[in-house]
Amino acid sequence: MNRRATILATLSFAATTLWGAAEPGIIFIGRGEIPGNQADKSGLAGSICQADNAANCIPNTTLGGFGSAITYTGFDNVFLAAPDRGPFDGRTDTPYLDRFHFLHLSLDTTKNPNTGVLNIKATLLDTRLLRAEGNRNFVGASSAFDPANPAASLRFDPEGVVVTPGGTFFISDEYGPSICEFNRQGHLVRRIPVPSKFLINNPTGDVNTPGDSLELYQFPFFSGLKTYGNNSGRQANRGMEGLAITPDGRYLVGLMQNALIQDNGLSYTNPQTLSTSPSRVGLNNRILKYDLLTGLSWEYIYVMDSISQGKGTNEILAINDHEFLVLERDNRSLVSPGASAFSPASSGLKRIYKIDLNKQGLTDVSVYGSLPASFVPVTKTLFLDLLNPSYEVNISTTPHATIKSIIAEKIESLAWGPDLPNGNHVLYVASDNDLNTGFPTQMYAFQVDPSLGGANITLTRQNTPEPMFPPGQVKQILSGKKD
Repeated sequence: MNRRATILATLSFAATTLWGAAEPGIIFIGRGEIPGNQADKSGLAGSICQADNAANCIPNTTLGGFGSAITYTGFDNVFLAAPDRGPFDGRTDTPYLDRFHFLHLSLDTTKNPNTGVLNIKATLLDTRLLRAEGNRNFVGASSAFDPANPAASLRFDPEGVVVTPGGTFFISDEYGPSICEFNRQGHLVRRIPVPSKFLINNPTGDVNTPGDSLELYQFPFFSGLKTYGNNSGRQANRGMEGLAITPDGRYLVGLMQNALIQDNGLSYTNPQTLSTSPSRVGLNNRILKYDLLTGLSWEYIYVMDSISQGKGTNEILAINDHEFLVLERDNRSLVSPGASAFSPASSGLKRIYKIDLNKQGLTDVSVYGSLPASFVPVTKTLFLDLLNPSYEVNISTTPHATIKSIIAEKIESLAWGPDLPNGNHVLYVASDNDLNTGFPTQMYAFQVDPSLGGANITLTRQNTPEPMFPPGQVKQILSGKKD
């Protein structure tokens, strides 16, 4: 039996006798953890501390938060990952310098994650800083905005990332929301205009007594010399959380985490009371499709399952030029520091849905500043439920534990990896650890048989003509010959 036949036989045996499929056509095949205290390759000195707690600090070189946005570069198992705004919710003594990483991911399909094995290995290849016009650093600080020219602000919260056929990459920013294009060295190439209905009136880094952003408040009001409150645009910390690109590189598709304020996104018991925050209630999240060639755009509505327990849509991934995967999750976990536990124990939401933007009759809501009384949203088809009890991990402390037993609060990114030798696809899922040095970044891998059940998809690979990271350097780093 040749090597290819041996691999195929191994995968077939594993799928039929050990791993099992919770959803038809989908098999749990990989799990990995990247330590929260691992250092990146930025070379930055010193520490960064919480603004109101100087004793709570982490090294400036902490490798974390990159599970917020991951995408495959198309070559050599190299992925590009962009951490979000840094530690402590962007409220730091010195600004967190935004950055991105090149990672090499290897998946050992001969080992079974259901036995507790960590068979996804992540190797950091390089870290580079994100820079705006004039070689200025983009930063995660919530206060680093320019009220005179908000579009030129340096505050930047990376939440979605995609690569282009030209070797550049786009990042969606939750603060703006905005979309920026960078070259592979991290220098800004251009800013993509986002329709004004997504933008807020009064950006601020200030918070109320409980620590919630004053951007949440509706009906703008004055306090001292500042104006607070917004009556339209994205909710605070609920901007453009996901970003996809069609395989031909022509269209960007951005996904808001929650409903816009004017789309009944918030509920106020007393809008002018600064000691309490309004509740997030909107279920209708906007999807922005942008034509990079013509500048035209369209908007569609994704309706969430529910809005309690911090739920939102956190990622969108292209299957082909019209179908996409959407990640919908809550902020519940059994293990994440600071997260609320699943309550009741049987509840929780960490689901991946399939949608089709070519659905006949779908309403383009781009002409509406606020949503009309009736519209046709995208149709959701369940693709993968991460909390399905069939996905066992068998950690040493808990036999027959499932992914739900160990899954992090913030599952935030999806990425296709290289296909398996049997022709099936690999879907990677990763968590955002918020740069918590005591908590790892989690990675999961699923084998997708494109011909079966809910996994019935036609995946079109993106056109990436050349590597973004030199193959020779990848080999050197993996061999240990180069840092």
